[in-house]
Amino acid sequence: MQNPRLASRYAKALIDLAQELNQLEAVNTDMLYLHQVLKSSADLASLLKSPIIKADKKQKILAAVFNGKLGNTTSSFINLLVNKGREGDLYEITGEFNRQYMALKNIGKVKITTAIPLDAATLEVIRQKVAAQSSQEIVLESAVNPDLIGGFVLETNDQLIDASVLRDLKDIKQQFSKNVYVSDLR
Repeated sequence: MQNPRLASRYAKALIDLAQELNQLEAVNTDMLYLHQVLKSSADLASLLKSPIIKADKKQKILAAVFNGKLGNTTSSFINLLVNKGREGDLYEITGEFNRQYMALKNIGKVKITTAIPLDAATLEVIRQKVAAQSSQEIVLESAVNPDLIGGFVLETNDQLIDASVLRDLKDIKQQFSKNVYVSDLR
C-alpha cells in the first residue's frame, strides 16, 4: 500500500457519508465490486495511475466503464478522487473501506487454505467452529494450494494455524539437518 493514512481517511469519510445518507450497504457493495474490478484489470489500474492521461479523460472512461453499475454516492466519490488527483489510490481506498466496514459491523475474515477444494458443508462446519471461538460474525474465504499435500492453513486477523503436511515435512527436514545423535563424519 502506497499511502495507508490517505486510504484510511478517504475510506472513513466515505463510510461516514454513507451512514449519514443511510446507504452504507449499497456503498459497500459498490466498493467490493470496484475492488474486484481493479484487482482483475491491470489496464484499468494503470490507467488510473497514469500521470499522462488528464483527469477529465479519466472521468469519462470511468463513467463509461461503470455506467449504471455504481450508485450515485460511489460515483460522486470517484469523481471527487479524480478531481483531487487521488484516483491512483482507488484500489487501496476500496480495500481500506472494506476493512473498516467489517470492523464497524463486527465481521471477522478467516481464510482457510487446503490441498484440495472443500465442499460447502465442510466449509460451513469450519466457519461455525471458528465463529464459536470468536465474538464476531465470521466470513470464511477458501483457497487451494496443492503444495500443502494435506492438512490446512487457517489465517485470522491475528493468528496463523498451520496444520499442513508441508510444514510437518519442513520441520522433519530441519530436525534431520540438526540431528545431535549423528556425529559429523567429515
